[in-house]
Amino acid sequence: MMKTDCPVSPQSISSLSIQCLERKTRRLRATCVQMAHDGGEGHLNGALSCMDLLVALFYRWMKNYPDNPKHENRDRFIFSKGHACTAYYAILADRGFIPMNWLAQYAKNNSPLPSHPCLHALPVLDWSSGSLGHGLGVATGMSYGLKLSGNPSRVVTLLSDGECNEGSTWEGAMFAAAQQLENLLVVVDYNRIQSVGRTDVLNGFTSFEEKFKAFGWGAKTIDGHHLPEINDALNEFPFESGKPSALIAKTTAGRGVSFMEDQVLWHYRVPSGDDVKQALEELGEAPLYFREGNPS
Repeated sequence: MMKTDCPVSPQSISSLSIQCLERKTRRLRATCVQMAHDGGEGHLNGALSCMDLLVALFYRWMKNYPDNPKHENRDRFIFSKGHACTAYYAILADRGFIPMNWLAQYAKNNSPLPSHPCLHALPVLDWSSGSLGHGLGVATGMSYGLKLSGNPSRVVTLLSDGECNEGSTWEGAMFAAAQQLENLLVVVDYNRIQSVGRTDVLNGFTSFEEKFKAFGWGAKTIDGHHLPEINDALNEFPFESGKPSALIAKTTAGRGVSFMEDQVLWHYRVPSGDDVKQALEELGEAPLYFREGNPS
């Protein structure tokens, strides 16, 4: 396997090249596959689809402080699609928010890394998540509070396209537009698959970009796997003055692993040992950790 040499430190993170970040996404995806196998949990296709988005946010765009995760001036982040949390946990470990060896405890009893992120188990989080349709409402409240207090920090929430089925998502969208929450960014992981079907079929093949614009947001659609395009879009935030911003990221469920890509089955399926072996070969990277007894 390829050896990744992309050190992450507060001094070096802003200088990481796109090539280095692309290699990092492969290793982080490998980590998700290993975690799903070791923890006996699924939801891999959604974890793999959002990895490039998380890397662009956490390694390039957001203000975050691993040594002081509750820093007053940090950008707030809500991982609304909490079922895909292996991706989020892997990022937190690689960025230094949590110890690397915690990844081996994913989904175990009394673990700080349960199968849905929990603020009480993992206090570095800004919010618990996993009950779909709540993320945007909570993020909107945070954005409004920051605006009232004069804090210039931004709020980012990563939504699944499936949770855009929820009416609560659009209630939050209306309030955010009404309050002109220019400090709020929603990123929709538009991988076109939800729990037991395909998003476009269930939603009538309508445009998320047009929906958010109709609700009074600035919105744009990008390739959610092309890091330069993601970075360019983030650097244009806010997309329209006086409005919250929605970034619709077209992605592929199960990205990077051929037999998982665009397959509804892998919303829930747990990878076998053979699945892990094939996936890691395709990704060309080792996970950030291995199970106890294996070399790291």
